[in-house]
Amino acid sequence: MDMENNGDSKGLIMEKELSNGRTPQNVSSSILRKKSDPILVSKIRFKMVRQLLANLQEVLLGTKLAVLFPAVPLAIVADFYNFGRPWIFALSLLGLAPLAERVSFLTEQIAYYTGATVGGLLNATCGNATELIIALFALRQNKIHVVKYSLLGSILSNLLLVLGTSLLCGGLANLKKEQRYDRDDDEEEDEEKAVLGFGSAFTWLVGMTIIISVLSEYVVGTIEAASESWGISVSFISIILLPIVGNAAEHAGSIIFAFKNKLDISLGVALGSASQISMFVVPLSVIVAWIMGIQMDLDFSLLETGSLAFSIIVTAFALQDGTSHYMKGVVLFLCYIVISACFFVHKIPPPNQTAVNLGVELSSGGLTA
Repeated sequence: MDMENNGDSKGLIMEKELSNGRTPQNVSSSILRKKSDPILVSKIRFKMVRQLLANLQEVLLGTKLAVLFPAVPLAIVADFYNFGRPWIFALSLLGLAPLAERVSFLTEQIAYYTGATVGGLLNATCGNATELIIALFALRQNKIHVVKYSLLGSILSNLLLVLGTSLLCGGLANLKKEQRYDRDDDEEEDEEKAVLGFGSAFTWLVGMTIIISVLSEYVVGTIEAASESWGISVSFISIILLPIVGNAAEHAGSIIFAFKNKLDISLGVALGSASQISMFVVPLSVIVAWIMGIQMDLDFSLLETGSLAFSIIVTAFALQDGTSHYMKGVVLFLCYIVISACFFVHKIPPPNQTAVNLGVELSSGGLTA
């Protein structure tokens, strides 16, 4: 009973912090964090060394995803010694999961010093930093299909997978309770305080962003090799695997809050991330492509357009009455499975192969004016 009350109290704290510049994505990711033990570093004599070790403890060991951090140096070593490219791709994907959660933590720490307005803008901008960096590196390598598919997959993942599993798990855990959205509890709790200084948080944020950039370049550069080795299409990897790994921390946090009947946070994570991708990352990618002289448009095929429209319609119908039921989660989750199966069998030719095919048709007179 005490553990349940503590969980409810933590939920109340986090609900209040939504009005202080934190986004639902940060609140959801924070459920995977764990407090550090100050006794471990308190016996260090030198203050500078003690502060450095305390920062290392907070940043590297302050998350339940810390077990995935070894994948980061392993990916770098695998690239340095020219291991199999599919191994580089897999290790880079695993390493991106804890890094994405740590970026959320660091932007939250900076938000304590910058205030609600600047902090909220910073959190919203960095909330999908992994997807944005992957998109930029894919643009630099002229892999337009990876950019379009990864961003579309992030939207589909948030609308169907994250929201669907949250409604399903929350409904099963609260069968005897009515789950509704748009609730504001009147209880007030003390706000959490920053555990890192502004300079330390900013330095760690820059360092984490650089590491994410390195792993993102590995992912983009080895995605075709992983596709050929695993027998999985590039479209499936871009639309399904990349978004799941990039938002693993937010996904897990959303489900945990649904278990605690905190559906407002779960809903904010799913719809907030989808909105950030569609209204910020996608237009920014088009603008960056134009600056780089790369021709990128938002002309999706019938399958991609139909999947997006279908997802929006199903999600709207599931949320229109303001209540939740586990069967709504089942419907959304099954829709995601069906769409995933479609992209699993959907094959797209690489850009150079498309140009070759077009040249053959032109030389053979297959196309007429």
